Formats: sequence, structure tokens, C-alpha cells
Amino acid sequence: MDEASLPPVVADCLRDLANGDDAARGRIIELCSERLRILAHRMLNRFPAVRRWEETDDVFQNAALRLYRCLGEVSIESPREVLALAATQIHRELIDMARRHAGPMAFGSNHATGIQPLEDHSNIRHPADTKSSSETNLDRWTLFHEAIQHLPEPQREVFQLVWYLDADQQTIADLLGCSVRTVKNRWREAREQVKAALGDEAPP
Repeated sequence: MDEASLPPVVADCLRDLANGDDAARGRIIELCSERLRILAHRMLNRFPAVRRWEETDDVFQNAALRLYRCLGEVSIESPREVLALAATQIHRELIDMARRHAGPMAFGSNHATGIQPLEDHSNIRHPADTKSSSETNLDRWTLFHEAIQHLPEPQREVFQLVWYLDADQQTIADLLGCSVRTVKNRWREAREQVKAALGDEAPP
């Protein structure tokens, strides 16, 4: 089974959930856990500033809790929609983590790595100091991922499958039930919208 799909039995759990079986939420999370962990790992690798401080399991566990809550709030009809919803929750968790590690008071901004001792033996970082290149890069990466989050759903789903799961266009077309040409168009539109949101300045 490819990594851009979920076990078919998830569809049965979705029907149970729609019929009022709230315990089906837990079964869906359990059935999807392997795919969600893979997705969390790959998405974490796309957040370099977060990857330095966080582990895949932390991202997976927090996103799984988000997904569990969402399954009780929204109506989902297919395993594909579960995958898209899961990617969105992992995405939101990573953005929140990126924000926690950003800014002058965050641990990542005050870690000793890269700070050179001065001749007077003082290496204190003052709030008035200009942003370091790492902080600037973090800001740009955060904006990049937020731009993905704000894409229209069809474009966002294709972007997530390509960017985070490295799925090829034929696999995506089969998964979404559309033509490869449609996938190509959505991928192009998504890239253009993300580029415009960043003012044509991609993160490093």
C-alpha cells in the first residue's frame, strides 16, 4: 500500500462514526497511526527550525489529539478526507511549534549555538540586537507553511501530497479521482499562490 493512502477498513469506521459510534474515532486513529507517523516525520523534515528541537513522536501525538477532536466535529465520508484532515492537523501543529521556537524570548533564539565569545568574555544577546539570519529564515519558513495552509482546499490537498509525501502525479490523480492534467494544474496554481504570498521570496 502506498504512503498516500489509508487502510480500506477506515471507511467502515467512518460509517460507524456517522451512525453515532463515538468510539470509532479512536479506532480510526489506531488504524491510521502508521500513515500518520510517516506523514508527521516527512512534514517535520520540511520544518528545519522545528526539527532541531522536536521529535517525530511529539508531532505525531499532538497532531493525533487534534485529529481526534476534529473527527468529532466535522463530517468525513472517505479515507482520503481523513488523510487530508490529518495533514492539516499536523501542519497546524508544526506551525504552532515553529511559532513557539521563534522570537527573542524563545529557547531556540537564546541557545548558545553560534554565539561567539567577545574579548570582554560577554556573549549576552540583547533584545535590541537585529535579527539573526536563523531567525529571519524561521520567519520565512513559517510564512511559507502558513501560505500553504491558506490555499483553497483542492490546491492545498495536492500541494500537501507532493510536498510532504513526495507522491507522484499519477498516484495523486488515482487517489483524488481526477486526471493527471487536473493535478498538474492544481500543483501549478498552488505554487503560484504560495510564491505570491511570500512576495516571490522563497525560504532557503
